Amino acid sequence: MAFQTEFEFTLPKGYVDEEGNLHRKGIMRLATAADEILPMKDPRVQANPAYLTVILLSRVITKLGTLETINTKVIENLFTADLAYLQDFYQRINENGTAKIAARCPKCDHTFEMEVHGGPGE
Repeated sequence: MAFQTEFEFTLPKGYVDEEGNLHRKGIMRLATAADEILPMKDPRVQANPAYLTVILLSRVITKLGTLETINTKVIENLFTADLAYLQDFYQRINENGTAKIAARCPKCDHTFEMEVHGGPGE
């Protein structure tokens, strides 16, 4: 089995581009040390440490719908629910190496793993 470095996701709300097109499905790759270190030199991060998330996500999201490029402007214009989802997704794949979470059936108590994607209407 090959080591997985890219993970598919579906945004709960979706990114609406300048033409009004909705983009929900994307791919995020595992972060490298450079992804976490290099943005620290960026003046936007030095002025506002919370901006690190914006730069970091713009580096590791390799695909979002039919967008040709993912940059900080795209991340800045995400709905807050989508930003929170991507932050959680980033943590899961980089800490656990998987997009799956442990789950338990409330009726039979069976434990299993499931992938978490977007929210309602996915």
